[in-house]
Amino acid sequence: QVQLVESGGGLVQTGGSLRLSCAASGRTFKNSAMGWFRQGVGKEYEFVATSHWSGGTTAYADSVKGRFTISRDDAKNTLYLQMNELNTEDTAVYYCAAGASGIGTWATEYGFWGQGTQVTVSS
Repeated sequence: QVQLVESGGGLVQTGGSLRLSCAASGRTFKNSAMGWFRQGVGKEYEFVATSHWSGGTTAYADSVKGRFTISRDDAKNTLYLQMNELNTEDTAVYYCAAGASGIGTWATEYGFWGQGTQVTVSS
């Protein structure tokens, strides 16, 4: 059974940092994209970042570019999201996704999802 378990969310002040982790089990995802999405209250799902297996290609939403960094440790089957310079607009539930054969900027590309971790940024 495949599982993705996120951790690292919490409450942080504006300008602060958090590091999210997503531990995958049940299969390896080293040959597919893994990514992060988020959903704020009353908002739609939003792509945040993706890490494609091929050559370490990454992609980011414009809203987080320069502040967030996605990385992966395929030996540990774990995905990370380092979030710096957080602001209130980043408040959301963050979801890890895995198993996209393409670049992975669309939620429909992914076959596996975590349960989400809450990130709250206070002003």
